[in-house]
Amino acid sequence: MTGRLPRHRLRVEALTDTMTLGPGEARHLHVLRLTAGDVVRVFDGRGAEALAEIAELSEVRAMLTLGEAVEGAAETPQPLTVAVALLKADKLSDVVRAATELGAAQIQLLVTARADVREIGDQKLVRLNRVAQEAAKQSRRAVVPPVLAPVPLARFQPADLTLVAQPGSSVRVSDVVTWEAPVTIITGPEGGLTDAEVQTLVQGGAHAVTLGPRILRAETAPVALLGAIAALGL
Repeated sequence: MTGRLPRHRLRVEALTDTMTLGPGEARHLHVLRLTAGDVVRVFDGRGAEALAEIAELSEVRAMLTLGEAVEGAAETPQPLTVAVALLKADKLSDVVRAATELGAAQIQLLVTARADVREIGDQKLVRLNRVAQEAAKQSRRAVVPPVLAPVPLARFQPADLTLVAQPGSSVRVSDVVTWEAPVTIITGPEGGLTDAEVQTLVQGGAHAVTLGPRILRAETAPVALLGAIAALGL
Protein backbone atom coordinates (compact mmCIF):
# COMPACT_ATOMS: atom_id res chain seq x y z
CA MET A 1 0.00 0.00 0.00
CA THR A 2 2.21 2.76 -1.29
CA GLY A 3 1.93 5.84 -3.46
CA ARG A 4 -0.54 8.66 -2.99
CA LEU A 5 -2.30 8.62 0.37
CA PRO A 6 -6.06 7.96 0.30
CA ARG A 7 -8.43 10.83 1.11
CA HIS A 8 -10.77 8.97 3.44
CA ARG A 9 -9.94 8.75 7.14
CA LEU A 10 -11.61 6.75 9.90
CA ARG A 11 -11.32 6.92 13.68
CA VAL A 12 -10.67 3.56 15.35
CA GLU A 13 -10.22 2.60 18.99
CA ALA A 14 -6.71 1.25 18.39
CA LEU A 15 -4.42 0.38 15.51
CA THR A 16 -4.37 -3.42 15.53
CA ASP A 17 -3.65 -6.02 12.85
CA THR A 18 -7.39 -6.46 12.25
CA MET A 19 -9.99 -3.80 13.08
CA THR A 20 -13.76 -4.21 13.16
CA LEU A 21 -16.06 -1.25 12.54
CA GLY A 22 -19.75 -1.17 13.44
CA PRO A 23 -22.85 -0.33 11.38
CA GLY A 24 -22.34 3.44 11.45
CA GLU A 25 -18.89 3.38 9.90
CA ALA A 26 -19.88 0.54 7.55
CA ARG A 27 -22.73 2.68 6.19
CA HIS A 28 -20.32 5.60 5.86
CA LEU A 29 -17.99 3.47 3.74
CA HIS A 30 -20.93 2.48 1.52
CA VAL A 31 -21.89 6.15 1.10
CA LEU A 32 -18.31 6.85 -0.01
CA ARG A 33 -18.72 4.03 -2.57
CA LEU A 34 -15.78 2.12 -1.13
CA THR A 35 -15.56 -1.65 -1.42
CA ALA A 36 -13.39 -4.53 -0.25
CA GLY A 37 -9.82 -4.00 -1.45
CA ASP A 38 -9.94 -0.21 -1.17
CA VAL A 39 -7.48 1.54 1.14
CA VAL A 40 -8.31 4.16 3.78
CA ARG A 41 -6.42 5.96 6.51
CA VAL A 42 -7.16 5.09 10.14
CA PHE A 43 -6.19 7.00 13.29
CA ASP A 44 -6.69 6.30 16.98
CA GLY A 45 -7.16 9.88 18.22
CA ARG A 46 -4.00 9.67 20.30
CA GLY A 47 -1.45 10.43 17.60
CA ALA A 48 -1.05 7.17 15.67
CA GLU A 49 -2.15 6.89 12.04
CA ALA A 50 -1.76 4.22 9.35
CA LEU A 51 -3.11 2.88 6.10
CA ALA A 52 -5.64 0.06 6.21
CA GLU A 53 -7.25 -2.13 3.56
CA ILE A 54 -10.96 -2.93 3.64
CA ALA A 55 -10.95 -6.72 3.90
CA GLU A 56 -14.70 -7.15 4.29
CA LEU A 57 -17.66 -4.78 4.02
CA SER A 58 -21.32 -5.49 4.70
CA GLU A 59 -24.31 -3.43 5.83
CA VAL A 60 -23.55 -4.07 9.49
CA ARG A 61 -19.78 -4.14 9.80
CA ALA A 62 -16.43 -3.58 8.12
CA MET A 63 -13.19 -5.47 8.64
CA LEU A 64 -9.93 -3.61 8.07
CA THR A 65 -6.40 -4.96 7.78
CA LEU A 66 -3.63 -2.72 9.12
CA GLY A 67 -1.00 -1.47 6.71
CA GLU A 68 2.01 0.81 6.99
CA ALA A 69 2.16 3.76 9.37
CA VAL A 70 1.79 7.26 7.99
CA GLU A 71 2.64 10.62 9.47
CA GLY A 72 -0.31 12.62 10.75
CA ALA A 73 -0.64 16.40 10.87
CA ALA A 74 2.04 18.12 12.96
CA GLU A 75 1.12 18.96 16.55
CA THR A 76 2.21 22.02 18.51
CA PRO A 77 5.63 21.72 20.25
CA GLN A 78 3.91 21.51 23.67
CA PRO A 79 0.35 20.47 24.60
CA LEU A 80 -2.09 23.36 24.25
CA THR A 81 -5.21 23.57 26.43
CA VAL A 82 -8.11 25.83 25.48
CA ALA A 83 -10.16 26.83 28.54
CA VAL A 84 -13.33 28.60 27.47
CA ALA A 85 -16.33 29.89 29.42
CA LEU A 86 -19.69 28.25 28.74
CA LEU A 87 -21.51 29.96 25.88
CA LYS A 88 -25.04 29.89 24.54
CA ALA A 89 -26.48 27.88 21.66
CA ASP A 90 -24.01 26.47 19.13
CA LYS A 91 -21.19 28.89 19.91
CA LEU A 92 -19.30 26.23 21.84
CA SER A 93 -19.48 23.90 18.86
CA ASP A 94 -17.86 26.58 16.72
CA VAL A 95 -15.08 27.05 19.29
CA VAL A 96 -14.47 23.30 19.62
CA ARG A 97 -14.32 22.84 15.87
CA ALA A 98 -11.85 25.68 15.32
CA ALA A 99 -9.75 24.78 18.38
CA THR A 100 -9.38 21.23 17.10
CA GLU A 101 -8.32 22.43 13.65
CA LEU A 102 -5.77 24.79 15.22
CA GLY A 103 -4.08 22.11 17.32
CA ALA A 104 -5.65 22.14 20.80
CA ALA A 105 -4.65 19.10 22.89
CA GLN A 106 -7.74 19.43 25.08
CA ILE A 107 -10.65 21.79 25.61
CA GLN A 108 -11.76 22.61 29.15
CA LEU A 109 -15.16 24.20 29.69
CA LEU A 110 -15.37 26.78 32.49
CA VAL A 111 -18.06 28.23 34.71
CA THR A 112 -17.25 31.92 35.23
CA ALA A 113 -18.96 34.78 37.04
CA ARG A 114 -20.60 36.18 33.90
CA ALA A 115 -21.08 32.89 32.04
CA ASP A 116 -24.23 32.84 29.89
CA VAL A 117 -24.79 29.20 30.87
CA ARG A 118 -24.10 27.58 34.25
CA GLU A 119 -24.07 23.94 33.18
CA ILE A 120 -24.52 21.64 30.19
CA GLY A 121 -26.09 18.22 29.95
CA ASP A 122 -24.29 14.95 29.29
CA GLN A 123 -25.69 14.74 25.75
CA LYS A 124 -24.38 18.21 24.92
CA LEU A 125 -20.93 17.16 26.11
CA VAL A 126 -21.13 14.03 23.95
CA ARG A 127 -22.06 16.18 20.95
CA LEU A 128 -19.13 18.53 21.55
CA ASN A 129 -16.75 15.59 21.67
CA ARG A 130 -18.26 14.34 18.42
CA VAL A 131 -17.61 17.77 16.88
CA ALA A 132 -13.95 17.49 17.95
CA GLN A 133 -13.69 14.03 16.40
CA GLU A 134 -15.15 15.16 13.09
CA ALA A 135 -12.93 18.26 13.05
CA ALA A 136 -9.85 16.12 13.68
CA LYS A 137 -10.85 13.81 10.85
CA GLN A 138 -11.45 16.72 8.46
CA SER A 139 -8.24 18.55 9.35
CA ARG A 140 -6.16 15.34 9.15
CA ARG A 141 -5.05 15.44 12.75
CA ALA A 142 -4.17 12.13 14.37
CA VAL A 143 -5.14 13.53 17.79
CA VAL A 144 -8.72 14.14 18.93
CA PRO A 145 -8.77 16.67 21.80
CA PRO A 146 -11.17 15.68 24.59
CA VAL A 147 -13.82 18.24 25.57
CA LEU A 148 -13.90 18.14 29.36
CA ALA A 149 -16.93 18.73 31.60
CA PRO A 150 -17.28 22.26 33.03
CA VAL A 151 -15.45 23.23 36.22
CA PRO A 152 -15.59 26.52 38.12
CA LEU A 153 -12.77 28.85 37.10
CA ALA A 154 -11.57 28.98 40.73
CA ARG A 155 -10.98 25.20 40.69
CA PHE A 156 -9.25 25.06 37.32
CA GLN A 157 -5.54 24.20 37.40
CA PRO A 158 -3.90 25.60 34.23
CA ALA A 159 -0.53 24.65 32.75
CA ASP A 160 2.79 26.29 33.59
CA LEU A 161 2.36 28.97 30.92
CA THR A 162 -1.12 30.47 30.99
CA LEU A 163 -2.48 33.30 28.88
CA VAL A 164 -5.76 35.06 29.57
CA ALA A 165 -7.35 37.32 26.98
CA GLN A 166 -7.68 40.82 28.41
CA PRO A 167 -8.67 43.93 26.41
CA GLY A 168 -6.37 46.84 27.11
CA SER A 169 -3.31 44.76 27.98
CA SER A 170 -0.02 45.81 26.38
CA VAL A 171 1.43 42.29 26.46
CA ARG A 172 1.46 40.42 23.14
CA VAL A 173 1.34 36.68 22.63
CA SER A 174 4.80 36.68 21.07
CA ASP A 175 6.19 38.36 24.21
CA VAL A 176 5.50 35.34 26.41
CA VAL A 177 5.12 32.14 24.36
CA THR A 178 8.41 30.22 24.13
CA TRP A 179 7.08 26.63 23.79
CA GLU A 180 9.28 25.50 26.66
CA ALA A 181 6.27 24.19 28.62
CA PRO A 182 2.61 23.25 28.08
CA VAL A 183 0.38 26.22 27.33
CA THR A 184 -3.14 27.09 28.51
CA ILE A 185 -5.32 29.88 27.14
CA ILE A 186 -8.33 31.19 29.04
CA THR A 187 -11.17 33.26 27.55
CA GLY A 188 -14.37 34.49 29.10
CA PRO A 189 -18.06 34.69 28.18
CA GLU A 190 -19.96 37.57 26.61
CA GLY A 191 -19.13 40.44 28.93
CA GLY A 192 -15.71 38.96 29.60
CA LEU A 193 -14.05 37.79 32.78
CA THR A 194 -14.44 40.05 35.80
CA ASP A 195 -11.53 42.18 36.96
CA ALA A 196 -11.33 40.00 40.06
CA GLU A 197 -11.11 36.82 37.98
CA VAL A 198 -8.33 38.24 35.82
CA GLN A 199 -6.47 39.55 38.85
CA THR A 200 -6.63 36.15 40.55
CA LEU A 201 -5.29 34.46 37.42
CA VAL A 202 -2.46 36.97 37.04
CA GLN A 203 -1.54 36.63 40.71
CA GLY A 204 -1.33 32.90 40.08
CA GLY A 205 1.20 33.43 37.29
CA ALA A 206 -0.98 33.92 34.20
CA HIS A 207 -0.17 36.54 31.59
CA ALA A 208 -2.95 38.92 30.53
CA VAL A 209 -2.48 39.41 26.77
CA THR A 210 -4.00 41.63 24.13
CA LEU A 211 -5.94 40.39 21.12
CA GLY A 212 -5.63 43.72 19.35
CA PRO A 213 -7.47 47.03 19.50
CA ARG A 214 -10.95 45.61 18.87
CA ILE A 215 -13.35 43.90 21.27
CA LEU A 216 -13.96 40.35 20.05
CA ARG A 217 -17.03 38.21 20.57
CA ALA A 218 -16.78 35.43 23.13
CA GLU A 219 -16.67 32.73 20.44
CA THR A 220 -14.06 34.66 18.41
CA ALA A 221 -11.59 35.42 21.20
CA PRO A 222 -10.39 31.83 21.86
CA VAL A 223 -9.94 31.19 18.14
CA ALA A 224 -7.96 34.41 17.67
CA LEU A 225 -5.76 33.71 20.69
CA LEU A 226 -5.23 30.08 19.76
CA GLY A 227 -4.36 30.99 16.18
CA ALA A 228 -1.79 33.55 17.32
CA ILE A 229 -0.16 31.00 19.65
CA ALA A 230 -0.24 28.07 17.25
CA ALA A 231 1.38 30.18 14.51
CA LEU A 232 4.44 30.62 16.72
CA GLY A 233 5.02 26.88 16.93
CA LEU A 234 4.38 25.56 13.44
